[in-house]
Amino acid sequence: MENVEIWLVLASLVVMVALLAMDRLRPGLVLFSVVVLFMCFGILTPAEVVEGFSNKGMITVALLFLVSEGVRRSDCLGHLMERLLSARKGQSVRSGYARIVPTVAFASAFLNNTPLVVIFIPIIKQWARKAQLPVKKFFIPLSYAAILGGMCTLIGTSTNLVVHGLMLEAGFDGLTMFELSKVGVVVAAVGVLYLVFFGERRLPSADLSDEGAEEDPVDDPAEEDSDRTDDPNRVEVVLGPRFPGINTPYREFDFKRHYNAEVREVRRDGERQTDLDRFVFRRGDTLVLDTDGSFVRTWGDSSVFLMVSNGSVHYQAGPKWKKWLALGLLVVMIMGATFGSMPFMERILPGMSLDMFFWACVVTVAMAFFNLFPAKKYTKFISWDILVTIACALAISRAMTNSGLADAIASFLIGISGSVSPWIVLAILYVTTNVITEFITNNAAAAFAFPVALSAAMQLGVDPMPFFVAICIAASASFSCPIGYQTNMIVQGIGNYRFSDFVRIGLPLNLIAFILSVVLIPLFWPF
Repeated sequence: MENVEIWLVLASLVVMVALLAMDRLRPGLVLFSVVVLFMCFGILTPAEVVEGFSNKGMITVALLFLVSEGVRRSDCLGHLMERLLSARKGQSVRSGYARIVPTVAFASAFLNNTPLVVIFIPIIKQWARKAQLPVKKFFIPLSYAAILGGMCTLIGTSTNLVVHGLMLEAGFDGLTMFELSKVGVVVAAVGVLYLVFFGERRLPSADLSDEGAEEDPVDDPAEEDSDRTDDPNRVEVVLGPRFPGINTPYREFDFKRHYNAEVREVRRDGERQTDLDRFVFRRGDTLVLDTDGSFVRTWGDSSVFLMVSNGSVHYQAGPKWKKWLALGLLVVMIMGATFGSMPFMERILPGMSLDMFFWACVVTVAMAFFNLFPAKKYTKFISWDILVTIACALAISRAMTNSGLADAIASFLIGISGSVSPWIVLAILYVTTNVITEFITNNAAAAFAFPVALSAAMQLGVDPMPFFVAICIAASASFSCPIGYQTNMIVQGIGNYRFSDFVRIGLPLNLIAFILSVVLIPLFWPF
């Protein structure tokens, strides 16, 4: 019976990965369908199905969405970036990288990556044009910087919190705030240096249409008009998973009726779509719209679109004290989570767990109380599909353990390594997780790899901590594929990048992260 369950779970995971790669259904629904299937076959109990929805890591992710929204609305980060970037002629792309990449990496270590990238895109676009630098040279490094920074802390990316939650469920202590910094900071630092010194030459040269026809006229008047950025009614959007026209043919979706806007241009994979009669909307498509001027205000905060921009920097009107309060609360959360789990705090406040979950709860309520984000609309700023994906991925992780599939895969990895060296198994586990995360969600990749890592450690008789850290880094290091990480998907459409552009600049970065991780992880966390 156990072999039957192993093959059933394995076959279900293969089908699930295929469906996720096709992007026809939202990830949360795909994973939930698989979880229900496992429940029907008795591989998961109803209690195990719902366990993921009460996981502290998953709930912390939800709270951090609101914390990031409070910081975003304060506009403190936008003002900071504008002060760092001084638009003057004679600047180089490399000098721009030296200012942008480290700043974004540092900020993304403590905030959600997606709003960071959305905030900085119009700022960088305006600065680059004023400095007469090619805009196309900056957007992929912007996304990569956000990914690199997320590797450095517990809250840098939801992937780390997923692994943290799984560790707690398995009886381990979990990750501290800066546990991953031992390796993450080194990977991020080398990655930043790579982007600064080699990013420009590995990115495509900008063509005339990329830089805007107002400075460099082109022959095609339609292309010239669609690329203008000085018209506040010309809006650029990236379709999100909640866009109601996903998987709907272009001709069958009335954009004018839904959003009072007309589609001027459609782009996918860095190419302008000309045959719209056969075009079907997909998540991540970039649209250029003619609007009545109210579109940004109406839909700018909507989860229907991953990004909404008319090329202008939009600052929220509000008192300066809110900016400082938002930053102050963020610092309180970081410092509280850092020191709250230390032994001396447990002696001072016995019985209280002052971990990241505790401080995320406190800061979220404080931000709502001071109206740093609209408290009546708080559900609007949470990506529910990501939460469902995480909860279901945790349940699937349990199914892999219950069925014996995790043990079988671990034995297979040990077998193909040709030895019982945990170092080789670590490398294989890293590569496998990294390849999976390039084509499906990073949270799901981490959740699937976790039971395999735990089983491999038990079979080898070693500490599983090095494997857990490797999963965190590998699941986040999505550089070679635009569909593996949401920020990559956003900048692909805005920057008109092709798939090959990500491979050209991202594959060396993947190799850098792999080599550094495999070498350093066992040094900091011995087997």
